Amino acid sequence: MGREPVTIRVLLVDDQPLLRKGFRLILEAEPDLEVVGEAPDGQAALAAAERLRPDVVLMDIRMPVLDGVAATRRLAGPGVASPVKVLILTTFDLDEYVVEALRAGASGFLLKDVPPEDLVAAIRVIAAGDALLAPSVTRRLLDRFAARLPAAAPPPSPALESLTERELQVLRSIARGSSNAEIAEELFLGETTVKTHVSRVLMKLDLRDRVQAVVLAYEAGLVRPGDDSSEAPT
Repeated sequence: MGREPVTIRVLLVDDQPLLRKGFRLILEAEPDLEVVGEAPDGQAALAAAERLRPDVVLMDIRMPVLDGVAATRRLAGPGVASPVKVLILTTFDLDEYVVEALRAGASGFLLKDVPPEDLVAAIRVIAAGDALLAPSVTRRLLDRFAARLPAAAPPPSPALESLTERELQVLRSIARGSSNAEIAEELFLGETTVKTHVSRVLMKLDLRDRVQAVVLAYEAGLVRPGDDSSEAPT
């Protein structure tokens, strides 16, 4: 007998009941997705997430009482003992709040008018532990709102100092939006070796995915807006 498919538990958070209803109809049509609850604002989302322990929170970014960024930070941010995966919903892709949500621990974002099949696919990707956003999209956001990032690089953290020179090169390449195949070409490495380096970077820096790696690299000053991907390996 084959294994029963794992059901992904989803919490819907949006201040518009009609949108929540629409999302529920889309998700509950899928055999592996279950909407376990709804919340109209970030504060209610925190209580619902603690009670229901969803696998993914579908989070509106602009809401009353407590907005999606603040709620994301408390659900998935640094230091959270049992972080929940958060998928941000927004009306505008180049939105400064999206950047803040990614920095707060969100695994990715989607526009609210996304096709249903893309919404379903995104939830499955995030539930599996992968980053939804391509690093190049994350970089575009950070370039667009670079003024909100630190003006000067802070002192290297002990975690960054634990990286080897090769791992730092890989981190910089991730932050410039390179895929594993592109990093392999840039650094004259095998793709399997690159995957190992990426895994070690994420583990050493205690990062959940490549999106968080891009944000950290920008905040640490390892890359700056306008950096291109032509840096030669050393």
